Amino acid sequence: MVNIRLGGPRNSWAVSSEHVDLRRPPVASLPVTLDARPQRLTVDLARTAVVVVDMQNDFCHPDGWLASIGVDITPARRPIAPLRRALPVLRAAGVAVVWLNWGNRPDAANLPPGVLHVYNPDGTSGGIGAPARPGGSPTLQAGSWSAAIVDELRAPPGDVCVDKYRMSGFYDTPLDAVLRNLMVTTLLFAGVNSDQCVLATLTDAACLGYDVVLLEDCAATTSPPFCHDATVYNVAQCFGFVASSASFTDSLAGRG
Repeated sequence: MVNIRLGGPRNSWAVSSEHVDLRRPPVASLPVTLDARPQRLTVDLARTAVVVVDMQNDFCHPDGWLASIGVDITPARRPIAPLRRALPVLRAAGVAVVWLNWGNRPDAANLPPGVLHVYNPDGTSGGIGAPARPGGSPTLQAGSWSAAIVDELRAPPGDVCVDKYRMSGFYDTPLDAVLRNLMVTTLLFAGVNSDQCVLATLTDAACLGYDVVLLEDCAATTSPPFCHDATVYNVAQCFGFVASSASFTDSLAGRG
C-alpha cells in the first residue's frame, strides 16, 4: 500500500517500499471573478500565491535604514493596512503567502558592484551590511532585525519566506522552485517599492510564464508618485493585470 506522502501538500508522491504513485493530490478549483485592468478577470485561488516584497524593517520601519538616511517612509507603510485585511482572507481560501525580502550574506560575496552601488553610491555611505544607525543591525542582512518583516505583518507558521539579493527575487534564489512546488500558476504581487523590486520580480515572473496580478492598493513606493503610476500602467499594458485586494476579498465574501 502506498500511504506515505513524499513532498509538500500540493506536490507529492505516494510511496512505499514496493510502489510509487506519481499522481499528485487533487486540488479543488476555487474560481473568483473580479474587476481588474485591462479586463475583468477570473482567477483560480487554488493555483494562486501572493508574493509580498520587501515589507521589512529597513524599508518600512521608522528606525530602519531608509528612514535613517532621510527618506520619508510614509508611502512604504501604506500597504500594511490593506495587507493586514487581505492576507488572512486569502490564507483562509488556501492562497499561499510568500514573503520575499532582501536578506544578504554577511560577507556580501555574491553581490557585484552594481548592486552595492545602489545602496552606497559614493563608496562612503555604508549601504548593504553596514549598521544604518548607532546600535542598528546590519542593513538588509539575512537574519537581522533589518531584514525582518515589520511587526504589523509578522508571518504566521505556514507562510514561506525567501531571501533575495537583487531587485528581482527570481535571480539566484529558490523562489521559482518554491512556487513550482506549490503548484501555482497565478501570482498576486504586493509590497515595496512598486517601481523597483516589485516590478522587477513581477516582470521576471511574467517572462517565466506565470500569470501576474499587481495588487495596486497593497503596493507602494518612496519614489515620486509618477513612478508608481507608470508601474501600474506598464503592468496592465504589457505584463498582466492590476486589481485591488478588496476585489479579491469581496469576491470571496460573495461566494459565502
